[in-house]
Amino acid sequence: QVQLAESGGGLAQAGGSLRLTCAGSGSTSSRYAMGWFRQAPGKEREFVTAINWNGDSTYYADSVKGRFTISRHNAKNTVYLQLNSLKPEDTAVYYCAARAWGSSSLSAGDYDYWGQGTQVTVSS
Repeated sequence: QVQLAESGGGLAQAGGSLRLTCAGSGSTSSRYAMGWFRQAPGKEREFVTAINWNGDSTYYADSVKGRFTISRHNAKNTVYLQLNSLKPEDTAVYYCAARAWGSSSLSAGDYDYWGQGTQVTVSS
């Protein structure tokens, strides 16, 4: 069992930056691909970015490509999401997710564990 906890959300102005952190605990012996998803009010959860277990492959939604960066520090069981050039449409609850023994995926259904989410609000 793995527990994930996101932090770092908050209020930012358009054009600003935030850094989200996802800390993992529990059974961390597996090799986990990690993903970030977000859900805005009234909308479905959508893929943002993913990284494979050793960090050598990353994937981004077109809407965030060039603005967001995912990274990981396996010794700390931590994944980061750097959000730059924020836009009001980035406002959402951001969730991190872990997929055991698998490659990273763009599909939420492929992930085994989820955090509780952290709110990101971008004002115009």
